[in-house]
Amino acid sequence: MRKMDKLSIMIVGVGGQGTLLASRILGVIAFKMNYDVKVSEVHGMSQRGGSVVTYVKYGPKIYSPLIEKGEADIILAFEKLEALRWTEYLKKDGMMIINEQEIDPLPVITGAAKYPSEIINTINRQYKNVFTLNALKIARECGNLKAVNIVLLGVMAAKTAIPKQIWDEAIRETVPAKVLNVNIEAFNAGYQAI
Repeated sequence: MRKMDKLSIMIVGVGGQGTLLASRILGVIAFKMNYDVKVSEVHGMSQRGGSVVTYVKYGPKIYSPLIEKGEADIILAFEKLEALRWTEYLKKDGMMIINEQEIDPLPVITGAAKYPSEIINTINRQYKNVFTLNALKIARECGNLKAVNIVLLGVMAAKTAIPKQIWDEAIRETVPAKVLNVNIEAFNAGYQAI
């Protein structure tokens, strides 16, 4: 389990995958643990299905949410190509949690490029703490395709020293009531997935 007294987390994905909600939940968790926390705005074309990244940093005192190359303790990748795109930001002993989903970027859609193969193998050759899962399938089984973000947070919770109760409280305080039950189920499924 990873110690959590100071942490730099990147959440990378494609617009519409819930990176902002995931970053809000992580911010609430840090606040509940009495840490200083900084959460970035969404960077990228979030409304158009483009690449999106958010930063969450917490610790005794944090001055900026930005994370430089080689500084991320954890990268939550909501899509495989986004995982590959941002790997250089991960510390050598950092942890990456990857959803195996493939979402074609515009150059692939238009035929100007091909979706890269062997992404997971490429990342595994560079880093030791890489966890992959089909979070989309798990979210579907829980009843909401949009819960991929919460499934991935469940995996992160299982791999860190933050008490599960704090995760549960943060999700209950942050997720809208109408989708709370399915998100709690998705979190628990992710927690038990790896």
